[in-house]
Amino acid sequence: MDTNFQTLFNYIRLLVDIPLDDQEICRKYFKPFLFTKNTIIEPAGRVPEYHNFIVSGYIRNFYIDEQGNEITTDINDGPRFFTSYDHFMNKTPSNENLHCITDCELLRIKRNDVDITAKLGITQMEYTVQILQQQLEKNKQRSIDHTTLSAEQRYIKLRKNFPSIIQNVPLNYIASYLGINPGSLSRIRSNLSK
Repeated sequence: MDTNFQTLFNYIRLLVDIPLDDQEICRKYFKPFLFTKNTIIEPAGRVPEYHNFIVSGYIRNFYIDEQGNEITTDINDGPRFFTSYDHFMNKTPSNENLHCITDCELLRIKRNDVDITAKLGITQMEYTVQILQQQLEKNKQRSIDHTTLSAEQRYIKLRKNFPSIIQNVPLNYIASYLGINPGSLSRIRSNLSK
């Protein structure tokens, strides 16, 4: 189980240097969880309880639109942090479900424990702020891409930046995330493979 924490610390080191005392705080407050494929780990309609660190596996955020369609708003693989950020930080009910696309190995910290560790450690607040800034930038870039790039360009960009998502996530989730219908995405993939 210690390799999970090494994965976490290696990821945090990309943002800030994490001293041994802060590593011990993480070991105390982050809890390891294993979830099987297709598990909803945070359902819509509730305040998200956890900040999740993906050690391995693929998770998506999705909501159900007025027509009953699943709309995927985020897809991620490890290692990285993942939750429904706006609702997690503001402690408001989320309209999104967090869904394990594959079997997932996570380290999870409860929302109230995030506040506690921010006071106890010297780096927790710093790396949490950087993670939130990265998420805001990612969401902003995704909005720009949806208005400035064609469906094919959005797919090519995802394939270039996140090839493992293309290889491990079902086509219908990728299509929804890119704002493309699955048939169109199949044609794009077919044209690109020629």
